[in-house]
Amino acid sequence: MAQPIIEDRFGKIKSIDDVANCFEDGSTVMFGGFGGVGSPPLIIETILKKGVKDLYLIGNDAGFPWIGVGKLVSANRVKKLIASHIGSNPVAGQLMNEGKMEIEFSPQGILVERIRAGGVGLGGVLSDIGFGTVIEDGKKIITLNGDKYMLETPLRAEIGIIKAHQADPYGNLTYKASARNTNPLVAKACDLTIVQADEIVPLGELDPESVITPGVYVDMIITGKGGEWLWPWEIEEEN
Repeated sequence: MAQPIIEDRFGKIKSIDDVANCFEDGSTVMFGGFGGVGSPPLIIETILKKGVKDLYLIGNDAGFPWIGVGKLVSANRVKKLIASHIGSNPVAGQLMNEGKMEIEFSPQGILVERIRAGGVGLGGVLSDIGFGTVIEDGKKIITLNGDKYMLETPLRAEIGIIKAHQADPYGNLTYKASARNTNPLVAKACDLTIVQADEIVPLGELDPESVITPGVYVDMIITGKGGEWLWPWEIEEEN
């Protein structure tokens, strides 16, 4: 069966070298993914190979040492991470305790709301989650109708890296099951959004009802399934 012809009418389909040129030391990068599922492995691998360092990362977690952004953490390429937890990556905890990486913790639901706020232009969200903990440190306290809330500021980034199942040349995206997670929100909260899609299909092939992220939020698209993570025992089996 002949492969469909993909016409790059919008100039968004890029090479991995084009993607590599977007990252510099000190870049602020927001990523999709939950424990590495839904994170774009080829883009992360590209950042590693380029040797970019002192990154400011924003996303759900620190991945695992060998999975997702955990690879960047393990390589000591991250200066600061804003996340809901780091427990799945002991390297992150070690770097934090040694003062080599700054961690800003944000409860998972609040983190997602902060990213959403950054994507839709809100000035912040009010939350009563985390009073009496490190979450409260440095937060502005607002009283509303007699109740106290913390002002949680919106999150945005210079670059967003996300993983999709299918993309068309305009950047309309579909996702596969739970790999969707935070990717649609990240796509809206960044100045430049780069997508790794399993497959690029011709314009008009995607069912409009299946499109989760409209192409207006997408700037660059690469394709490929390579670079997917494996559990340690799967790596041993392959070797």
